[in-house]
Amino acid sequence: MRQSEANQSRARARRRILQALYQWQLTDQDPNDIARQFYNDHRLGRTDLAYFSEVFQGVCTEVTALDASFDGYLDRPARTLDPVELSLLRLGTYELQNRFEVPYRVCIDQAIELAKSFGAEQSHRFINGILDRVGRDVALRKAELAKR
Repeated sequence: MRQSEANQSRARARRRILQALYQWQLTDQDPNDIARQFYNDHRLGRTDLAYFSEVFQGVCTEVTALDASFDGYLDRPARTLDPVELSLLRLGTYELQNRFEVPYRVCIDQAIELAKSFGAEQSHRFINGILDRVGRDVALRKAELAKR
């Protein structure tokens, strides 16, 4: 698979992860049931399924720690955030903290693009600001940022 195809496949996975996280937040269904539903009911043919599975399950498993990573940067309690914004912060924070093969800027840019598609009018700015702060706190990202 060429690099651009791989990147598009990952971008499609992130879109589906956002949708699955949104559903999880609103319904409190078991993440395994949601993942099965996505595999059965959605067209995932050109989606990086391994990435979808690993990141979706990872966010669900680490949700408390992820929320704690960005909570200090919020101007309001996380529970009052729009569900799309909260899902994007969780997804972006997970990638910044766990998926070091994905460049810092890509993690944030992908979250911004999803915010522009699914979030409120200015949510992409909010997402950008919070994830940038989170990324600067991730020890292994500091070396990456120092090279810029």
